[in-house]
Amino acid sequence: MARINVNPNRMELSRLKKRLVVARRGHKLLKDKQDALIKAFLERARSGKVLREQVEEELKECYGAFVLSRAQTTPEILEQALIFPGANCTLSVDWRNVMSVMVPHYNVKQEGNPVNYGFVNVPILLDLALEQFSKLILRLLELAKEEKAIRLMAGEIERTRRRVNALEYVMIPDLQETIRYISMKLDEQERSTLSRLMKIKDIVRAK
Repeated sequence: MARINVNPNRMELSRLKKRLVVARRGHKLLKDKQDALIKAFLERARSGKVLREQVEEELKECYGAFVLSRAQTTPEILEQALIFPGANCTLSVDWRNVMSVMVPHYNVKQEGNPVNYGFVNVPILLDLALEQFSKLILRLLELAKEEKAIRLMAGEIERTRRRVNALEYVMIPDLQETIRYISMKLDEQERSTLSRLMKIKDIVRAK
């Protein structure tokens, strides 16, 4: 706790008292924001964990189907079937404000057919794997959006926590200490002035 270097007068005392009121109000608002952010973060983190587990399971199924299809054909036929993509995706990003945190929202547009090869010598499991991968793109983007939002919210919580701590443990105590110091100095000055006035009054009476 350190005292702010100011002149101990009534104008400074009044100014510091106003700053203290503003600092306390700001501390309360930031504390409320921090609590709300933590609550929203925990809810999002729990739902993100569930989503990640689901997507990982779906990815495992997709890769499993692809590995089985690869085992049923030669590398040359597989390469020839996949060398020219039959589908493409267009991705756009919107930013949305969630409790003063700008989080991304992905919009994807899929065009074409991932299965654009001849069916001779190509196992049907490859068709199923490609269709699963095509559907999984949307889920992967949803997971990316959620995890990006979680990271951004965690960063905002940390910044808010630092501001709350700076107000609670530095600024407000320093203001309180300085106000106490100025009040004490002003009281000393008043007592000194009163003492001088009493002496002057005694001198005047003695004449």
